[in-house]
Amino acid sequence: MSEHQEKSIHVAGEWRTAASGATREVLDPADATVLAVVAEGGAEDADAAIAAAHEAFGNGRGPWPATPVAERAALLRRVADLLRRDREELGLLESRDAGKTLEEGRVDVDCVADAFRYFADLVAGESGGRVVDAGSPDVHSVVVHEPVGVCALITPWNYPLLQASWKIAPALAAGNTVVVKPSEITPLTTIALVRLLAEAGLPDGAANLVTGPGDPVGARMAEHPLVDLVSFTGGLASGTRVMRAAADTVKKVALELGGKNPNVVFADACTTAEGFDTAVDQALNAAFVHSGQVCSAGSRLIVEESLRERFVAELARRADRIRIGRGTDPGVECGPLVSAAQLARTEDFVASALAEGAVLRAGGERPDEPGLADGWFYRPTVLDRCHRGMRIVREEVFGPVLTVETFRTEDEAVALANDTEYGLAGAVWTADAGRARRVAGRLRHGTVWINDFHPYLPQAEWGGFGKSGIGRELGPAGLAEYRESKHVYQNLAPRPVRWFKG
Repeated sequence: MSEHQEKSIHVAGEWRTAASGATREVLDPADATVLAVVAEGGAEDADAAIAAAHEAFGNGRGPWPATPVAERAALLRRVADLLRRDREELGLLESRDAGKTLEEGRVDVDCVADAFRYFADLVAGESGGRVVDAGSPDVHSVVVHEPVGVCALITPWNYPLLQASWKIAPALAAGNTVVVKPSEITPLTTIALVRLLAEAGLPDGAANLVTGPGDPVGARMAEHPLVDLVSFTGGLASGTRVMRAAADTVKKVALELGGKNPNVVFADACTTAEGFDTAVDQALNAAFVHSGQVCSAGSRLIVEESLRERFVAELARRADRIRIGRGTDPGVECGPLVSAAQLARTEDFVASALAEGAVLRAGGERPDEPGLADGWFYRPTVLDRCHRGMRIVREEVFGPVLTVETFRTEDEAVALANDTEYGLAGAVWTADAGRARRVAGRLRHGTVWINDFHPYLPQAEWGGFGKSGIGRELGPAGLAEYRESKHVYQNLAPRPVRWFKG
């Protein structure tokens, strides 16, 4: 049964339909049935939401930016409490909308609550600014931080609730007003989050929401002269369009554009049965969590040549045993891809890899089990004998596909890992502590894991090098993205300068 939410656009505290009256069906990726019907907003709706956010900001004197920091922090903590209260409902909604397992959905809700708490604690613990020594007792000099203004927040379809929180929490903590545009494919938990913000007591106009496609909604947000910052998470092509659109008004831009992430395994990490089991298990985790639809997915396995055959054989054996199905069903370990387009993209990548000489070791097809034919499922796939000349090694697939490359020396491993236009995340597996530090230091990626893959901390910055984007989310730098620094220089004993003698 579908849920009707035609009033999914939130402007100045009011839930409304699209100005055009248009709607969109949100489909269940497990069986392609209609999960919900939401408003299909357009440029007119974006303009209304931006105008509401601009009015609510009021040149920094609106109700939310003027709210004392302690009260702002308290509201963010209330949001975290509401998220915990609604954990099961939101986790289920995220699972059904994005196709991930129910347990993944629950974990996402926990992480969202953690993000709101982190930014609440971060701003609540700050002092009144950074005092700068001007070299004179007659001068009081301090650097303070003020909100940027109206923030346009454009989020992706793979982690709708989590990615929304990484933007909304710091933006509101800093005192900004926001306009959020979730992916048109997976908008449901973002709608729910905006409802929780209102329930927590956020003033009208401080958080606005427009459901609709990137063109025209996202495009209008990026170019609008009343938007002071645009934060976008998504694909490289769309990110570059956002950056171009923002250039004419010289607004602040933050981009997280994915990655092609290496998972480097040295043979010395696998000399014991436990070490081998752990490295294989984590390679599966790196590549196939959420069907590989993760910006930091370890989709490039770079394994030492002497270990290749043993490691890949066991990896393929376990990949073939991953349980595929609807994310809400008990025992399911891997859900569907998010859309028919994403399934077709994955199939095209695998076909091109096989044509270029890759060796299929596992998967490479849709499952044929009963009950899966109508959904957008694809078997976890392992492709051996890959090299940098292949399209599938260079470009982000965003599907359950793992490619295997090999190396013989440490220098070769580092060179392969860094041979990418992206630089979001990577990992190194080794029992040699010195090698671990050397390799981690040489990898040109925003996050580097040693003997692990995927964990992140809300207090640690997240973002990438190269074409993985600009700016950082999470951590103190994630808050700084949503602020302007102002230097206030006070002369306590003013006197004539006499630069001009008269």
